[in-house]
Amino acid sequence: MSGSGAGGRASLAKQPGEVAAMFDGVASRYDLTNTVLSFGRDRSWRRATRAALGLLPGERVLDVGAGTGVSTEELAGSGAYAVGMDLSIGMLRAGRRARPEVPLLAGDALRLPFPDAAFDAVTISFALRNVVDPVAALREMARVTRPGGRLVVCEFSTPTNPVFRTGYLSYLMRSLPAVARTVSSNPDAYVYLAESIRAWPDQADLAGRIGAAGWQRVAWRNLTGGVVALHRAVRE
Repeated sequence: MSGSGAGGRASLAKQPGEVAAMFDGVASRYDLTNTVLSFGRDRSWRRATRAALGLLPGERVLDVGAGTGVSTEELAGSGAYAVGMDLSIGMLRAGRRARPEVPLLAGDALRLPFPDAAFDAVTISFALRNVVDPVAALREMARVTRPGGRLVVCEFSTPTNPVFRTGYLSYLMRSLPAVARTVSSNPDAYVYLAESIRAWPDQADLAGRIGAAGWQRVAWRNLTGGVVALHRAVRE
């Protein structure tokens, strides 16, 4: 299950080159595919992330794993100065075409190209599970956040209702790749994405990892029955 360039699929080892190449291959229709696969819920998840950050006009916020910048654009609607960063050049290129007014930079979550305490807030949406060392990435996000600054992680999680969870997992592993074949520019990538969601830790486990990275006052809120969870924390 190794990556094979723009048409490939990354492995769950999540090597940066494989992950970047895979996302390069889905960049052209990534936003459309996400909206279709989430039944339009992706928009409400972005709004919830922005609200959880509590951004004020003039604050600086870093959007790690921003992809095409659709999440960065949402954050900028608060009046904050929002900067997006991603490992995939293909995703950034698509984002710059679609959103030329949004600052989008190339960079690695494990080596953020910013000085200490550069931001008032930092966020990562649906990208932490694609990083080879999530705790190291969370530690690096803490480094670039000022004392008192905020973190919000928006990520797929574990539905709390057992019946709903069973149906969701069935959709994830069977229907999601099938739907992706009709709308995505690289449907094989969505097999990896489904597998990475299933292998991701639940809400409490992720909260523990965020705390282990040095963040304080970690809490979470479920969205869409726990399909997605917003984890919040503070840099002290």
